[in-house]
Amino acid sequence: MPSYTPPTRDMQFVLHDVLRISQTDTPGYAELDPEFTSAVLDEAGRLASEVLAPLNTVGDTEGCRLENGVVRTPEGFREAFEQVKAGGWPGIDLPEEFGGQNMPYIMGTAVGEMFSGANQAFTMYQGLTHGAASAILAHGTDAQKATYLPRMTACDWTGTMNLTEPHCGTDLGLMRTKAEPRDDGSYAITGQKIFISSGEHDMAENIIHLVLAKIPGGPEGIKGVSLFIVPKFLVNEDGSLGARNGVSCGKIEEKMGIHGNATCVMNYDGATGYLLGEMHKGMRAMFTMMNEARIGVGMQGLAQAEIAYQNALAYARDRLQGRAVTGAENPDGPADPLIVHPDIRRSLMDQKSFIEGARAFLLCGSQMIDQSHRGKDAQAEGMVSLLTPVIKGFLTDEGFDMTILAQQIYGGHGYIEEWGMSQYARDARIAMIYEGANGVQALDLVGRKLAQDGGKHVMAFFETVKTFLKENEDNEALRADFLDPLKAASKDLQQAGMFFMQNGMKNPNAALAGSYDFMHLFGHVCLGLMWAHMGKACHEALGNGTTDRAFHEAKLATGRYYMARRLPATKMHLARIESGADTVMALTADQF
Repeated sequence: MPSYTPPTRDMQFVLHDVLRISQTDTPGYAELDPEFTSAVLDEAGRLASEVLAPLNTVGDTEGCRLENGVVRTPEGFREAFEQVKAGGWPGIDLPEEFGGQNMPYIMGTAVGEMFSGANQAFTMYQGLTHGAASAILAHGTDAQKATYLPRMTACDWTGTMNLTEPHCGTDLGLMRTKAEPRDDGSYAITGQKIFISSGEHDMAENIIHLVLAKIPGGPEGIKGVSLFIVPKFLVNEDGSLGARNGVSCGKIEEKMGIHGNATCVMNYDGATGYLLGEMHKGMRAMFTMMNEARIGVGMQGLAQAEIAYQNALAYARDRLQGRAVTGAENPDGPADPLIVHPDIRRSLMDQKSFIEGARAFLLCGSQMIDQSHRGKDAQAEGMVSLLTPVIKGFLTDEGFDMTILAQQIYGGHGYIEEWGMSQYARDARIAMIYEGANGVQALDLVGRKLAQDGGKHVMAFFETVKTFLKENEDNEALRADFLDPLKAASKDLQQAGMFFMQNGMKNPNAALAGSYDFMHLFGHVCLGLMWAHMGKACHEALGNGTTDRAFHEAKLATGRYYMARRLPATKMHLARIESGADTVMALTADQF
């Protein structure tokens, strides 16, 4: 059976050696000393490996079932959910005022990676609840916060987001769900939503749906969309549960992966809903949840790559196949282990170098969220807004590719369900689609984020890279392996941006045809920057006489691999971008 080992050592390295969180002035970070974060991560890791990971295969094979309007989750899920709740993990970074632990977002990200790596489908129940709670926290009235947030923070009540309808996905202006005003200030919500993760289940007393709908008479298209709180059970004034609301699960979708999570068709038949935020400003409120979810989905791509890599590595060490071309390395056995072969090493190094770079990038992005929310840092807010589509799109594309590489190491066994590798690939695949398909993330990046606030955020990113290179130009240990490759990749990114500036206005297709390549080019530069930071931290640790030389030497070797073998992909992406749109748009629709 597949296993999961929490990557707490690597997380501690990123948090303290690279980001140096306890030395920053972000409110709440001074308390995050290595001893404290180690205690939190170790306990979360224990829960992930001992409780959640053993249920991963169970959830995949059993799935969820709909019985008389109630979704039954896989065996063991309810008991595990109670353990997660008892530890206060769902509210780790939510305000103490509502029962949370008020830790910084970065700690929630690190814990979330382990939970998601151990069992992605299970972790989605609490993850979506967190997003819904964040939306209510940001846009709800005091009464709404008091009614819903304590129970949602504890996950006694869970939450969902309802956007997609059968006839519209990304183009939400086409939605048909209606919200008819009532005399008491509530609304009658009528319509159907599809692809609703955690839409119905048996692990919570109540489910709080956040539903996008149109109030009749409002503006056309997306400008007429409002957001509503629609509870499964109505809530009485004293906080107790009242009558069943007019919302029901009509179907559970049969999916490629994440079988342990109930993906539902939700029917709203005059259900009572309450306006969340301003009328006709629903997308503003929903994006609070969606942006958080997109960071979380990027985390899922990393998490599935991590668990797939761990098991592929173990298999490569144990499976005997062939002999090393340089001579037998297991002379007493019938063959050498797979890991002696260069192409297996290439595959494992691709995975390892991506995972460790992606983890640093994700935690760095989470630190920016804390700087924005806790420190009221407008520059950090702009930067994380720019990077969100990169985190979501690049990490999920690459994360899925890494699960395929891990599966390939198993050979035929990778295609057999009992070995578990198929599940990681199937579970990872959805991350490229939901919360905005990755093509949409690329369009958002190039079409909106680059020009946001006059382009100052992308310029700030370039300045960040330039400053790092300038500050370390005399560091001979870094120059050839890390600084020179990063400098070259950053120039490719700037050149791609310049191409869009020069050609995008007169021929928008020229920019949009290259948007997906730009997202990946940007992602590689971000990971290259993080590897340069990690390389610097490792050299400093070795120079200071660290007692963990093996860890830092392996980290440096992994970083050198990324810079030499993965980062040069920026040149390929640049060449594609500069080829323009002519070849992309050459065929007429009927020629395909």
